[in-house]
Amino acid sequence: MAADATPLRPELAEAWLRRWDAQQEQYVADRERRFTVIGDVLGHSLSGRDRPLVLDLGCGPGSLSARVIRRLPSAQIVGVDNDPLLLALARSVHPRAARFVEADLRLPGWSALLGLDRELDAAVSSTALHYLPPQTLAEVYRELAGRMRPGGVFVNADNLYDEQPAIAAVAAALRRTRVGGGEDWTSWWRAAAAEPALAGLMAEREEGAAGGGDHRVSASVHGALLRRAGFGQVGPVWQAGDDVVLVAVR
Repeated sequence: MAADATPLRPELAEAWLRRWDAQQEQYVADRERRFTVIGDVLGHSLSGRDRPLVLDLGCGPGSLSARVIRRLPSAQIVGVDNDPLLLALARSVHPRAARFVEADLRLPGWSALLGLDRELDAAVSSTALHYLPPQTLAEVYRELAGRMRPGGVFVNADNLYDEQPAIAAVAAALRRTRVGGGEDWTSWWRAAAAEPALAGLMAEREEGAAGGGDHRVSASVHGALLRRAGFGQVGPVWQAGDDVVLVAVR
């Protein structure tokens, strides 16, 4: 694929990744704390395992993958996403952090494209799975469980809403965000579309890698889908408003 065959110039990719991380923090002010919690969970759960295999679902430009490998230098990480532009950033900035694969979680059989040679020890995701409706999440979780060893962990950091309207409103109000003064999601993509060096990747992206918006799936629905898929225990380990780190044990 074009994004895989022709990496971007590292300095260009690094500049765009810095802008990406900054605009993400407009929405999740505790983003770095989230990443730290994910690393803490993996450090606890994978202690003593030699070269654990970790899958990053909806890896985007590799922000989480890079932090996981800093925390667990012996880990083997595979990142999966369907956005060729974000994957090009990941491959150019983090060539040694992970192996990044283009595959669409919305399509059956996506895990067969990852080239896994053994069972997963863990999987992680950050601010990605809200793009999937419940019926698609159910399929993703079934496929993930089928690829994971017993005792393996899945760690998902995302906005997971409460089904009770009054509680959901309070949680949304308590979630910390940065206020104004920075580039947001829309302006980042608008600027990327105007960057000549990214034109080919933007054209490839427009052919089918678009996201889907926030389906507002509750933590309880995620839990039910994970248990149905084969995860025996599910629960939150960190929360700030409706910003939740959910852990599931296979």
